[in-house]
Amino acid sequence: LGNTLFQSGSDEELLTLFEDVDTNGEHLYIQGSIEQEPPWDPDRPVDEQALIEFYKRMRPGDPPTLDNATEYLVEQLYDQRRYDLARVGRYKLNKRLNLHDLVPLSHRTITQHDIVRLIKRMININNGVEGPDDIDHLGNRRVKTVGELLQAKLRVGLRRMERVVRERMSIRDSETITPVSLINIRPVVAAVREFFGSSQLSQFMEQANPLAELTHKRTLSALGPGGLRRERAGFEVRDVHHSHYGRICPIETPEGPNIGLIGRLAAYGRVNKYGFIETPYRRVQNSIAADSDELVGHDAFSNIVHPDTGEIIVSSGDMITEELAAAIREAGIEEVSVKPFVVDEIIYMSADEEDHYTIAQGNAKIDDRGQFIERRVSSRRDQQFRFTSVQRIDYVDVAPRQIVGISAALIPFLEHDDANRALMGSNMQRQAVPLLQPDVPIVSTGMEIHAARNSGQIVLAKEPGEVMSVTGDSVVIVGENGPRNYQLRKYNRSNQSTCIDQRPVVVKGQRVETGDVLADSSSTEYGELALGQDVLVAFLSWEGGNFEDAILVSERLVRNDRFTSVHIEKHELEARDTKLGPEEITYDIPNVSEDALKDLDERGIIRVGADVKENDILVGKITPKGEKELSPEEKLLRAIFGDKAREVKDSSLRLPHGARGKVVDVHVFDRQHDRDLPAGVETMVRVSVAQRRKLQAGDKMAGRHGNKGVISKVVPIEDMPYLADGTPIDIILSPLGVPGRMNIGQVLETHLGWAAHRLGFRAITPVFDGANEMEIQAELARAWLVERAWEVALEWSWDWLQELNYDLESLQDEDDARHLFVINWLDELGYDVERLEIDVRYARNAVAIEWLRNLGMDADHIFPTEPDALRKLDWDGFNEAGIEACARLWYAQMLEKHGDILPEELHIDVTTADVETLEKLSYRVTLFTHVPMPYLGKEMLIDGKSGRPFDQPVTVGILHVLKLAHLVEDKAHARSTGPYSLVTQQPLGGKAQFGGQRFGEMEVWALEAYGAAYTLQEMLTVKSDDVQGRVKTYEAIVKSEPIEEPGVPASFRVLVKELQSLGLAVEAVTESGDTIRFGKEDDKRNRKWAGTGLVDLARSRR
Repeated sequence: LGNTLFQSGSDEELLTLFEDVDTNGEHLYIQGSIEQEPPWDPDRPVDEQALIEFYKRMRPGDPPTLDNATEYLVEQLYDQRRYDLARVGRYKLNKRLNLHDLVPLSHRTITQHDIVRLIKRMININNGVEGPDDIDHLGNRRVKTVGELLQAKLRVGLRRMERVVRERMSIRDSETITPVSLINIRPVVAAVREFFGSSQLSQFMEQANPLAELTHKRTLSALGPGGLRRERAGFEVRDVHHSHYGRICPIETPEGPNIGLIGRLAAYGRVNKYGFIETPYRRVQNSIAADSDELVGHDAFSNIVHPDTGEIIVSSGDMITEELAAAIREAGIEEVSVKPFVVDEIIYMSADEEDHYTIAQGNAKIDDRGQFIERRVSSRRDQQFRFTSVQRIDYVDVAPRQIVGISAALIPFLEHDDANRALMGSNMQRQAVPLLQPDVPIVSTGMEIHAARNSGQIVLAKEPGEVMSVTGDSVVIVGENGPRNYQLRKYNRSNQSTCIDQRPVVVKGQRVETGDVLADSSSTEYGELALGQDVLVAFLSWEGGNFEDAILVSERLVRNDRFTSVHIEKHELEARDTKLGPEEITYDIPNVSEDALKDLDERGIIRVGADVKENDILVGKITPKGEKELSPEEKLLRAIFGDKAREVKDSSLRLPHGARGKVVDVHVFDRQHDRDLPAGVETMVRVSVAQRRKLQAGDKMAGRHGNKGVISKVVPIEDMPYLADGTPIDIILSPLGVPGRMNIGQVLETHLGWAAHRLGFRAITPVFDGANEMEIQAELARAWLVERAWEVALEWSWDWLQELNYDLESLQDEDDARHLFVINWLDELGYDVERLEIDVRYARNAVAIEWLRNLGMDADHIFPTEPDALRKLDWDGFNEAGIEACARLWYAQMLEKHGDILPEELHIDVTTADVETLEKLSYRVTLFTHVPMPYLGKEMLIDGKSGRPFDQPVTVGILHVLKLAHLVEDKAHARSTGPYSLVTQQPLGGKAQFGGQRFGEMEVWALEAYGAAYTLQEMLTVKSDDVQGRVKTYEAIVKSEPIEEPGVPASFRVLVKELQSLGLAVEAVTESGDTIRFGKEDDKRNRKWAGTGLVDLARSRR
C-alpha cells in the first residue's frame, strides 16, 4: 500500500503504537508479550530472528531457514493465490476496524493496518471496553450463493487443468507443441459436473405444488460444504436470533434433526452483493428545511418560536399553512421540527447496520399525511424492545408480515397460533396435492397472488397486446412486435409425481398488459394460490370417529370430486447390448396370452389412452438366454427357423404391484437421436401413467394451522349432522384438537369464513394486521341480520301477493314469490333494478337495510354502502352497532317464538337492556331453545341418524382444508408370498421390495400375553423362515389339506452357525434323549424333511 506503520520496529515504537488501548495497569498485553520473547542475538537483525522463531513454532519439523520462513509467511498471508480475503472479507474488515480511509476495497490481502487494528480490538475486548462478536448474528453470517459455490469448484478444476498443462509443457518438445495437445478441459468439466450432480446443496426441486417450488428456491442452509454438520450443531446456532427479523423466517424450518439449520428467506428479504441478507424499511423524518415546499401541510411537533422576539409563530400540534411557512422563513429559522412522518423512501439494511437505529413496527398507526397518530409507539433497537417517543424513531417496518416467510404469511390469524403448530402449518402447505378443482381460500392473507405469480408455474404476459387465439395447449398474444405464442404444459409430471396442468384464463379479443395472468396452473385460480378446498366444518365429537385427531368426511366431498387429484408416475425400460446378444423391444413375447398384448402396438409399446392395472405389460422386451448344448432336434429347428428358435427370456416392463391408471404419454429414445443415453443402452422407453385418486379413509388432511389428521371414515351424507336449514356438514373435526395445541387461528378462520360465505364476500386478513374478534363478531351479526331480513321478506311477499290476488300456482317456489316482491318493493325505493336481478348479494343487503329502517334503526351505520364511507368510518362504532342490532332483534325473536317455554326472569324489555345483559341471558335462552346467539359463532346442529338436535350449540364454519401428499394408496400394502432374505430366509421388508409386515418384539409379547400359542408359532416359523414348512403350508392351503406341523426356522440354524464359529459345539437333545447335531453332513441329511421344533427334532417322517 506504500505506507508502513513501523520505522525501526523497536520495543518503544510498539509500546507507543498501542498505548491508546493497552491501558490496563494490572495486565499490559504488549509489555507482557515483549517480556516473554526469547533472548535475541545482537549480531543479527531481530526481525529475521523473530521470523525464524515464528516458523519454528508453526512448522516444528521443517529446517528453520530464513528463506523458508519468509516464503511460509508470504504464502500464508500475502500471496493472493493462496490467501484471498475476497470482496466481502475486505469490506467486513474495513467496516469492523474502521479502515475505509486506509485500505481500499480492491486490496484483498492482509495489511499491517489490519493486524495492528485487530490486536487493538482484541486488547479492548479483553479489557472490557468492547464486546465480543456474536457468532450467530446475521451481521457475521452470510449467504454463499450458487455463483460463489460454483466459482470455488471452478477454481479447483482450473488448478487441476493448470497442473496438467505444466506437466505436458515440461515433457513435450517446444517446437511441436500446440494448444490442443497441452490443454485438457476434462478436469474443469468434471468439477462442474460434480458440483451439480453430487453436491449436498444441489437438490432435486420440490414441485408438489407452486408453493413448494417457490419455498425450495428461497431455502437457506447451514449445512453443506464449508458449513455445519447436523450432529455437531448446538442449540445456539439453531435458535431464532433477534437479527433474523425480516431476514430469515422464525417459523418455517424442518421438524427433524435439521431444525434451525435449514430456514427460508423472509417475505421481503434479499441478499446483497456481499452475501448479507438485507430487509427494507421506510425512513422516518422529524424535521424539514424551512425553505422546502414539503413543509406546508405538516404539524409542528413543538412550539415554533421567533428567535429574536420570542413570539410563538406556530403552536405545538398546529398545521403549518403557506402563510405560517412564509413567517417561519422570514424569522430566519433554517430547520423546523415537525411531527415525525413516514416518507416513501425505502432503504434496505443489513443486520449490523440496523442495530444502530430505532425501528417502529409496521402496524404503528399513521394518518393520511404519514404522521404518527400516537406520541409513543412500540419499537426495537438492537436486542431491546421498547415503548419509544415517536421523535426518536428512525425507521418503520414496510409491513407487519415482514418478519415471516412466504409460507407463514399464507396462514390467516398466524398471531393466534402457537409457533410449533404454525411451523407444522407452513411445512404442510408445501405438501398439499394439487386438486382437480382449485379453490382460492375464502379467508386469505393477500399473499396468495404474490406466491402464485413468483412460483414460476403460472403463465404471465411478457408484453401488452390482444389475445388472438386460445386453445387447450397455447395462447397467442399479438403485441407491438407481432404475435407471441405461449405454450401451456398439459398433464406434465412433476418431480413429486403430482400433475402440472396449465389452463388458459383469457378469452379471444381480450386486452392484456405486461404481467397479466394468461394461464393458471394446478394449484392456482385466476393467478392466486389455491392449495385446498373451502369446506363446511363442525367441531364435534361424533361416535368416536374423530378420536386422536381423526377426521370424518362426508361422502358428498368424494362424490363431487372436491378432493380428487391426478398423479402421474413414470416407468422406464432400457434395452441393453448384453454379452449374449442385444435385448429387443418387441410385440412377440414368449408364453404370453393375446389378451395381455391387446394394448401393445406393433413395436411392443403400449398405446396412449390404454387403461392399465398391476402386472400389465407396458413395454414388451426379450433378453437372450445363455446357450446350452443343443439336442439334434433343436439343431434341426435352428437350421429351419434360424434365430427365431433361440431361447429368450421375457423381461418386459410391467406395471408394479398396487399401481393402476391410464397411459398419458410414451417417449422412445434411441442412440441415433439421443446421444446422452447411458453407456450400453441402445433404446430407452418412458411410459407415463396417470391416475385419479379420490378421497378415501387413510388419507392425510390438514388445515393451515398445523391441525392435521387422518380420515377415519367416509360417512354417508344422510348420517352427517346438518344445520337447521338442512345443509349437511362436510367435515367433522375433533374439538379436543384445539385447546391443547393452542392453534386458535383455526377457530377464528372458521368463524370469519362462515360470515364471509353467508354474506358473499372474500375476507383478506393479513398476518399480524388482520381482523380482530370484534370485527368477526360484527360480520357474523350482519350475516344473521341479512338472513333474518330475507326470511321476513318472504313473509311479506306472501301477504303482498294475496293482496294482489296473484295466481300462486303459477309460481315455481318461494324464491320466485320473494323475487317478485323484492324487485317491486326496492324499485319504488330507487334501487337499481337491473343489478337486483343479477346480483343476489346486492339484493340481500338492500333488503336488510330497508328492513332495519322499517324497524327504526340507523341502517347506514350498520351496513355502509358507499366505499368512501368505509374509509372514513369509525370502525369500532360501526361494528358495535351491528352487534347491538343483532342482539336486540335475536332476543326479541326468541321471546316472540319461544316465550311460552322461557322462564319469567328471561322476559325483559329488549329496547332498554344493554348488549352485555342480553349476551349473558342468551346462554340461558339457548338452554331452552337450542338456538345460540348468532354472533357467538355457534349453530344448532341436528344429528343425521336420530333427527334430534345436539345438546349444545356447535362451532360451525368454513375452513380451508388441504389434502397432503401422504396418500393411503401409496402406503397400504399386503403380500402372501414374495422375495426372501438370503441369509435369514425371512421375508424382505417394505413396499418397494414387496416385503412382509414386520412382526417385532412387542407384537410377540402381545401374542404371548393373549396366550395365542399356535398363532405365535406360525408367525415365527411357517409365516417367516421355516423354508420347507412354508412351501408345504402353501401347498396344503392350495390343496385344502390339513397344515403340517412347523419345522426348524432358518434363523435358528444361522444362530447355531454363529455359535459354531465361536468354537462352541451346539447340539439339541430331544425329550427321548436323542442328540441332534448341526454339522454340514447332518444338514444335508436332514434337509429332505422338516421337523416340528426342538422337542420333536429327532422324529422323522421319511
